[in-house]
Amino acid sequence: MSRPASKGGLSISSFMNQTETVKKEEVVVTKNEDLPKNHFTETDLQSEWNLLLKQLQNKNVFVFNAIKGFKLKKKDENIIEVLFPSDSAKTEFDKISGEFFNHFKTKVHNFSIEIEYKRDFENLKVEVLTKKKIYEKFIEKNPLLKDLDDLMRFDLT
Repeated sequence: MSRPASKGGLSISSFMNQTETVKKEEVVVTKNEDLPKNHFTETDLQSEWNLLLKQLQNKNVFVFNAIKGFKLKKKDENIIEVLFPSDSAKTEFDKISGEFFNHFKTKVHNFSIEIEYKRDFENLKVEVLTKKKIYEKFIEKNPLLKDLDDLMRFDLT
């Protein structure tokens, strides 16, 4: 019932005596001058951005809520300006930005697009509007509402 010793495919002595073979990988460097630089419009940028937001709303609500206040603008022919409200939101955007911009560059066939980030302090403040505050803003736009309020005595509490 004994079996003859069989030689397995892996032995420690063959592993110790094995010489290291280093595989050199060929690195292909592509220069930006060789890549296409087609024109894209603000509409192209906004449609892709809205598509991404729609996908994130269903797929990853946390990232969606973090970046929904971002604004993307075409600043120059090959420059996109990203306005972000906070550093924590930018951190969440950084997780998906590479994939988004690679997709966008491929879609518009422009691989020389540069991204500029700018903090947007105006979008940071979120004001809770009560009925009274809304009413006061409307009075600024249309002073006749004040006369109507005096006449009708609206309850804005």
